[in-house]
Amino acid sequence: MKKTTLAALVVAVLGCIAPLTAGTASAQAPSAELATAAPPAVPADPGAAAGESLAQAAMKNAADAQKYLYLFVSEKDSEETATARLAVEAAAAKLGDRAQLAFIKRDSAAEKDVVEKFGLNRAPLPIVLAIAPNGAITGAYFAEKLKDPQLEDALASVGEQQCMKSLQSGRLVFLCAQNGATKNNDAAMQGVNDFKADARFAEFTDIVKIDPSAEADKAFLAKLQIDPTVTEAITAFLAPPGALVSKVSGATSKDALVAALTAATSGGCGPGACGPKGCGPVKK
Repeated sequence: MKKTTLAALVVAVLGCIAPLTAGTASAQAPSAELATAAPPAVPADPGAAAGESLAQAAMKNAADAQKYLYLFVSEKDSEETATARLAVEAAAAKLGDRAQLAFIKRDSAAEKDVVEKFGLNRAPLPIVLAIAPNGAITGAYFAEKLKDPQLEDALASVGEQQCMKSLQSGRLVFLCAQNGATKNNDAAMQGVNDFKADARFAEFTDIVKIDPSAEADKAFLAKLQIDPTVTEAITAFLAPPGALVSKVSGATSKDALVAALTAATSGGCGPGACGPKGCGPVKK
């Protein structure tokens, strides 16, 4: 499997479909009023045995609690690091019990796998990664962004988290916006299901369904320029790191979707189309 680099993460982090619109909105924060109490910081040893990764233990802890994890990565105990940490702790306090904090050192031997997984070897430090409960990276804060970190901007809806997780794993995504009030739902799913059933694509294609009228996904759908009041099913076809291959209103067909994918990848790096060995979606 191709390793995820920080550069690739940052593209997806700033909105899993950042390239799709000229003015990409930030990820939607939940509508509930922000609490003022500080979130429970993950303890120095959140259940991790000696030599185990504190980051991995913290991610599991947060995922089990269905909360966001803000992972503060540093190396030297400098004045800059101390100032950034205070700013992050103050910003996290605004999130109440919806998030947890964890602090790790990049040069810790126990964090080697995490550093490699997230491509942090050459990342500017300190850096804070916002990690959704499903493991998707929805935000990255470093340099100027750490002076007044807007951590709430990284809080994404469940639907957006699912899309970002798949895209960051190098997979194709069909975002199907439909509900009981939209027309041609079955016809819209026909081509998507046929594409997914094709042995050429089955192992690296995910389908995410979203109710276009759901308030939680309003900001996410705005990035795709999908009106929440649509009366007909809409299908958005996405490819890593966050490119819109096509957007279809109503019925879909496998042939048309394959043609759209072929056209999108013929001019450069795309799913299986960069170089003789390809560099696109990977299997789980």
